[in-house]
Amino acid sequence: MRVTLTIALSGLLATSPAYATTLDINVEVPKLNVAEYHRPYVAVWLEGADQKVAANLSVWYQQTSNSEGHGTKWLPDLRQWWRKSGRTLKVPVDGITGATPTVGKQKLRFAQGKAPLGDLPPGDYKLGIEAAREVGGRELVSIPFEWPAKAATSLSASGKTELGAIKLNVTP
Repeated sequence: MRVTLTIALSGLLATSPAYATTLDINVEVPKLNVAEYHRPYVAVWLEGADQKVAANLSVWYQQTSNSEGHGTKWLPDLRQWWRKSGRTLKVPVDGITGATPTVGKQKLRFAQGKAPLGDLPPGDYKLGIEAAREVGGRELVSIPFEWPAKAATSLSASGKTELGAIKLNVTP
């Protein structure tokens, strides 16, 4: 989306383009042919060049209690995300946390200037997606990208077990 801002300054007219960059992320939760299937816990976040979390985008986990306790008990199994940000995050977080969806492709969209991205400063970032599953494995997929995009950018990666195809589209 491209918007033009017109600003009047002391009788002078100045026009400059304003951009609303978006991140579109597709995450595939693959169907696994296993005897005991549990939906994975998944964390999606952005890391800056300093390897610190710049934004938590989405965290999927079991929302209700069962005989093994509440789902938040197992969030530390998302080891990389937990060490970088999860342990300081007070869940649930409106607009970020939710139940793990069923198998298939999940779509996420985030816009500059809106939560959880906010006013993300320009720079080099890395999209991190980590999944962990009870009686299953653990997997981390990352995709480096530049923010804001100067041109439409489409990047992809793929998990091997707990995650399927991951696609990242950055649109100015």
